[in-house]
Amino acid sequence: MHQEPDLLQSESWLRFQESTGKNVVRFSGDDFCANGIVHELPIVGKYLYVPRGPIMEAGLDRVATNRETIRDLVARARAAGAKWVRIEPDTDAALEEIRQACGERVVNAPHDVQPREVLVMDISKPDEELLAGMKSKTRYNIRLAEKKGVRVVVSSDDEYRDAFVGLVRETALRKRLVPHPAAYYGRMLDAFLGKTGKLFVALSGSDILGINLVVHHGGVATYLHGGSASMKREYMAPFLLQWAAIRDARGAGCTWYDFGGVKTVDGSAQAGSDWEGITRFKTGFAPGTEPRRFPGAYDIVLDRRSYRSYDMLRLVRENMVYLRKFMRI
Repeated sequence: MHQEPDLLQSESWLRFQESTGKNVVRFSGDDFCANGIVHELPIVGKYLYVPRGPIMEAGLDRVATNRETIRDLVARARAAGAKWVRIEPDTDAALEEIRQACGERVVNAPHDVQPREVLVMDISKPDEELLAGMKSKTRYNIRLAEKKGVRVVVSSDDEYRDAFVGLVRETALRKRLVPHPAAYYGRMLDAFLGKTGKLFVALSGSDILGINLVVHHGGVATYLHGGSASMKREYMAPFLLQWAAIRDARGAGCTWYDFGGVKTVDGSAQAGSDWEGITRFKTGFAPGTEPRRFPGAYDIVLDRRSYRSYDMLRLVRENMVYLRKFMRI
């Protein structure tokens, strides 16, 4: 393949999804990658989700082959019983080729699954240069955590595995997000720890202040999930956790560190959004780095009747959620 596929298109990610009970579709070759996960919804049936894909070789000489391969993907999805295929092309050019291959069946998905912007930091430089490139407040908080006696260890002990699951769910609820079930995170740890994943644990004495899961793939270290405790927030443990993971990744031969999703406007955190705080935190490590931007999620509709039913049920559900919020005001 012309480039190492995204972690979400990797074989290790497919095996993880299979461990959670999902059916997967493996569809990749020398110059195309569109591995997918089959989801099933009540009433409307199945759809195939292709996270961060398809990934295709660019170039005029590839156009005919790419379109043929996309049509093959659609045929595979039909054979799996899918009513639509949810895709997340990595470039606008890839999206255009999919439009050319599938025509009016390609529509905007009702929501994005993965973030449209991710912050990927070049970590190939020495510590001094990396620190000098950070915002002053980020450097200060890293040093503050060290002065407070926070230490970071890498461990896969059961104690820290259990704490990770609890802290990730606690942090999500604190930020008014809906976490995955505890078993999902447990399966994730089973899939990656001891292979390409590591747990970074921030400790103050015997107190666990935060834990991050970082996975290495194709020269990129990806911050996959993390959680922080409500106690000792003034110790700034999350800053030291990320710095420890960055240094570890570089030592392991990675050249990039993927912080995951951000939401920016003109290079700054989008004010007033749910992402404002986390975006400020992440961009503090690489303020001069432009986020990588994706076109977003699109659906290739295979069964129009099922897709219309899905659309109507989705709107009903969203209206019910809105009414519940309204009635609480």
